[in-house]
Parts: sequence; C-alpha cells; structure tokens
Amino acid sequence: MNLVTGSTTALITPFKNGKLDEQKYADLIQRQIKNGINAVCPVGTTGESATLTYDEDRICMEIAVAVCKGTSTKVLAGAGSNSTAEAIEAARTAQSCGVDAIFSVAPYYNKPSQEGLYQHYKAIAESVPELPFMLYNVPGRTVVDISADTVIRLFDDVKNIYGIKEATGSIERTIELLSRRPELKVFSGDDAIDYAILANGGAGITSVTSNLLPDLKAQLVAKALDGDFSAAKALNDELFPINKALFLESNPVMIKAAMYIAGLIDTLEYRLPLVAPSAENLKRLENVMKNYTIQGA
Repeated sequence: MNLVTGSTTALITPFKNGKLDEQKYADLIQRQIKNGINAVCPVGTTGESATLTYDEDRICMEIAVAVCKGTSTKVLAGAGSNSTAEAIEAARTAQSCGVDAIFSVAPYYNKPSQEGLYQHYKAIAESVPELPFMLYNVPGRTVVDISADTVIRLFDDVKNIYGIKEATGSIERTIELLSRRPELKVFSGDDAIDYAILANGGAGITSVTSNLLPDLKAQLVAKALDGDFSAAKALNDELFPINKALFLESNPVMIKAAMYIAGLIDTLEYRLPLVAPSAENLKRLENVMKNYTIQGA
C-alpha cells in the first residue's frame, strides 16, 4: 500500500458567482505542485465540504487527480459524514476518482460513543479495502474525540487504516499514540504546532497556511523529516504570526481572505453560513501578510 505522508495542503474551494471555479481550482493545485507540497487534500473542512454538493465533491477530486497525474504530488481526499452510509458513498466516489488515499472526519452532531466511532470507521475503511485510510480527529468542530484507545483499536483491526490527522491541539495525544504504536502515521492538523508534532515522531502535516505559503510549509516538513529540527523550528517560528492570523475567525474565512488579498483567487466568496471577515480582522491579516513573500502571487 502506497501511503501518503509529508506536507499536505487542505485546499480551499474557490467560487465564482456562487459556483465552483474549476479553472482556478486547477491553477491553485498546480501552484502547490510547483512549490513542493507532497499531497493536496480536496473537499476537507478548509474546502467548505459541509456546503459542497456531491457533484462538486466529485469534480474537485477529479480535478485534483488530473492535475497531479504524472507528478510527485498525491491526492489525499476528504470523505467524511455524520452518516456512515453517506461516508461510505463518499469513500467509494473518491476511490473511483483515482485518489491516492482518503481521510474521514469524525461524525459531527450525532455524538457517538467510542464503540460507535469504531464501527463507523471500520465500516467506511472496509468499504474501500485497497485505499489507504486516515482518521481525522477535530473535536473542536465535531464535539467528539476519537480516543487514543479507539485509534489504536482501529489501527490494529483494520488493514488500510494507517494514520490520523490530529487536530485536538494536544501534543500529549500525539506522544501517547506514537509511544503505543510507533508505526502509526500521525499528521499535525494544527498549523501552529506542526514542528512539535513532527519532532515527536509525526509523519506529516495537513496545513491551512500552505494554501498561501506552500514553499515554507514544504520546507518545514522536509527539514523535520530529515532530522534538521533546528531549521524546522526556525521555519515554524517564522510562520507563527500568519498561522495565528489565519484563525482569527472560523476556518476557512481568513485563509480565503488571505488568498484574495494576495491575488491568488479572483473573488472572495463563501457559502453561507460563512461570511467575509470583519474589517478589523481583515486589516490585522493584511498587516501580518506584509512580512511574507508569497510565491506566485
């Protein structure tokens, strides 16, 4: 099984006049490839997956696969739902599109037990047994935490579950998981603590900030995985102000605004209930962005 690791970008989804801007989406992915990102992640939280249609999900994945074909950049697609049956359909769609791997967010709103989480993920992963599968734990959004015991149980029991995107903000959780299963691939799901997770044995990151600064994020991960932790930490420190600014409001509000300010997307459009950031936060973001060189902008 060819696993996806390293630097990965949680892609924004550009809209124009309320519709998916397919050409701009392809352009953004080409920019990620050019700047050394190891994988792109269509239709995740940052891609406003909660308000994309099933057709838009499929189109985004098809574009990502087509653009990445023949390059060293892979496609790690989102395939999650609070309905197990819908998540299975999403996983099968992703597989039919030719993605390299999928990640699946914990079911939101339902508040399942740990046994429910286990059965949910087991059913999805076993529906696409040849496709590498990552769990995605982000309790700040889903109001449910995939416990370390449940992660390890799934990793042990389900052949194609190979890793987890950890967005609890807890370094302790990463240390616990890797102390118990060193072969588990743990990704940082929090830009501000990428270095800390990589230095504790993490295998990669899934970044929001790398939409804007893919070159720096790719370098950070490459340095850390090569054992050059001082250089990786320096990059993580350099990125700290922009990492914080991009979360002044709910993701992806600020990253889309940053991409628009930089001229990387033509229109600043969101799907309701998301709206543009406040004027105050927009100004704060602009001031922080002046400290960075944005490649390709």
